[in-house]
Amino acid sequence: MTKKKIGVGIIGAGPDRGWASDAHIPALRALPDFEFVALSTSRRESAQAASALFNVPLAYDNATDLVSRPEVDVVAVTVKVPFHLELVTAAINAGKAVYCEWPLGNGVAEAEKMVALLRQRGVYGAVGLQARSAPVIRYVRDLVAQGFVGEVLSSSIVASAINWGADIITPYIYLLDKKNGATMLTIPFGHTVDAFCWCLGEFRDLTATFATRRPQVHLVGAEQMLSSNVADQVAVSGTLQNGAVASIHFRGGLSKATNFLWEINGTEGDLLVTADGGHIQMLPHQLKGARKTDAALVDMPVPESYKTQGIHLPDGPAASIARVYIKLAGDLRNGTQTLPSFEDGLIRHRMIEAITNAAETGVRQSYKSTL
Repeated sequence: MTKKKIGVGIIGAGPDRGWASDAHIPALRALPDFEFVALSTSRRESAQAASALFNVPLAYDNATDLVSRPEVDVVAVTVKVPFHLELVTAAINAGKAVYCEWPLGNGVAEAEKMVALLRQRGVYGAVGLQARSAPVIRYVRDLVAQGFVGEVLSSSIVASAINWGADIITPYIYLLDKKNGATMLTIPFGHTVDAFCWCLGEFRDLTATFATRRPQVHLVGAEQMLSSNVADQVAVSGTLQNGAVASIHFRGGLSKATNFLWEINGTEGDLLVTADGGHIQMLPHQLKGARKTDAALVDMPVPESYKTQGIHLPDGPAASIARVYIKLAGDLRNGTQTLPSFEDGLIRHRMIEAITNAAETGVRQSYKSTL
C-alpha cells in the first residue's frame, strides 16, 4: 500500500520574494513524503499569480478557506509576525497540525494564548527554531553532553545580524518598528540564543544593553532615509544554570571582521563555531575543536550520522527547512515531538522579555525556563 503524502498548505506563499518561496517551497518539492497542496495570500491577484507560478490549484486570498480544506494536513504559517496569532488560531481551531515560523507570536502574551489553545484542542504544533535541526548544532550539543570540553566554564558569541545595518530594502521596512515584533533581538538573536541554550542550558540570570546606533536607515533604490526604533546593538551577559559565564553580542549589518563566532570554553577543551552571519538557523556552519592536550584547534567534520538523509539541496535556507519537514513527517506519523514545540517557543519569548526588561531597567533579570 502506498503511503499517503502529507499535504501542506502555506499561508504567505506569495509569488514574489519571501521565506515561503525561498525556503519552504523548494524544500517541499525536494521531499517525497510531502505535497504542497494549497496556498493563501492577502490578495486575490497575488494568490492567482502564486497558483500559476507554483502550480498549486488550491489558492485563496484568506486563511479560512485554506485551513478548512481536507487535503491540508499541515498548515505552515510564514507571514509577518503581527499576523501569527490570528492565523495559528484559525489552523488550530480547524484541527490542523501547524508549523509556525519564529517568532511564535508578537510577545509573551500571544505565545501564551497559542500554547493554551494548542493544549486545549490537542493538535500538533511546532515552531520554526530551525537551528536545532542543523547538523553542526546537534553535534555540538552532543559533544558538550559527552564531556568533550569537560565542565563548561564560559561561552561567548559575537555576531552580525545582516539586516538592521545602514541600508534596507523595501520588503524589510517593517523590521524598523519594534511594535511589529520582528527585530534583531527576536529574529537572528532569538534563533541563535535558542541554539545556544539548547546546547548549554538556560540562563539563571542575565543583564542586557540595547542601543539604536543607526536611528536613520537608507532605503535602497531611493534617496530616502527611514527612521528606526529597533536596537541594532544587543549585548547580553549572565550566568547559566550550570554556573558558566555567558555573553552574546549582536550587531546590525555586516562586519569586515567577525560575522559569527561562538566559543565554548571548558576544563578539558574548547569548541569554536563560525558562520558568515548571525542567522545560524539558515546559514552553513564550520566547527573546530581541541582537547586540553592538543596544540591548536583543528577542523571537526560532522559525522555522517548527524546529516539528514534524503536532502539533495545546497546548504542554506531550503535545506534548513527540508531538515525540519523530515522531522515533522516523523512526528506526525509516530506521535512524537522532535521539533521545537510551542512550549519551547514560549520559553524563548520569556527569555527575550527578560532581556528587554534588563536593558530597560538596568536590573538583573531571570525568567521561567520550564512550563
